[in-house]
Amino acid sequence: MKKLLLGAAVALVGMTSLAAAQSNEIAVIVKTTSSNYWQNVHKGAQSAIAKLDGYEMSFQGPATESAVADEVNMVQNAINRQVAGIVLAPSDPDALVPSVKKAYESGIPVVIVDSSLSDAGKEYYQAFLSTDNRKAGELCAQKMIEKVGKTGKIAIMSYVAGVGSEIGRVGGFTDYIKANSDLEIVGPFYSESQMAKALNQTTDVLASNPDLKGIFGANEPTAIGMGRAIVQAGKKGQLVAIGFDGNEDLQGFVRDGTLDAIAVQGSYQMGEKGIETIATLLKGEKVESFINTGVVLVTKDNIDADEAQNVLY
Repeated sequence: MKKLLLGAAVALVGMTSLAAAQSNEIAVIVKTTSSNYWQNVHKGAQSAIAKLDGYEMSFQGPATESAVADEVNMVQNAINRQVAGIVLAPSDPDALVPSVKKAYESGIPVVIVDSSLSDAGKEYYQAFLSTDNRKAGELCAQKMIEKVGKTGKIAIMSYVAGVGSEIGRVGGFTDYIKANSDLEIVGPFYSESQMAKALNQTTDVLASNPDLKGIFGANEPTAIGMGRAIVQAGKKGQLVAIGFDGNEDLQGFVRDGTLDAIAVQGSYQMGEKGIETIATLLKGEKVESFINTGVVLVTKDNIDADEAQNVLY
């Protein structure tokens, strides 16, 4: 991957030093603070900030991932506080672009994590740290085909339509299924990252599709709701279920056979490397334009192995 010299960088090097002089705060702003996934991002960021001299960290996010306007306001407030840098997980690929542009114009470096901004915002941030969501979706699709075969019906339980991670993840899953099987896809259904909504949606899908062979839950709250619906419907072990992310609820579903696999992102690494990347930028040094934080497909067979335990939370 080509290195990005603040390309921002030449213009930003002088400006970031000004921003750093105005504040020692690095703001970490995520899609929501109500999810264990984002709390694991927080833990990684805390680990990194503890190793930095002269900087402190703030961490915040809206009550829900669909509260896009609240996240926009948080970024605007961080800019108004003249923070040294921002680590941002954008809840909408377009709505956050004007704020990121304003940060750039204010000399505040921005590192994007988890979900990308639209192309209109690419010149205004300095690095993107994420799971390769498309490849992660393909990995889940490969496992689905391996378990259910190439014919029959499967469902996709997604989260927030149009979010960068959702586009890559569900798009990668869908395209791989279509290119490599004759499976019929029901959905996607959008939970708005609300567990209760995902539970209700999955309950309806299971009831209306008794011949369903497999189901994919594309993020943490969606996969939890999906798993609970499978258990409540008495369908555990009767269809292949693959989830995404790796909190204790999802680990329990893998251990008891409700879920056949979960794709777990390096969420801790997003927070840790996000802070580290901002620190590098503030020193006027080069960073990679894309930093892959990885994904591990966790099953009952490898859940206790180091490769899984290093990403589960």
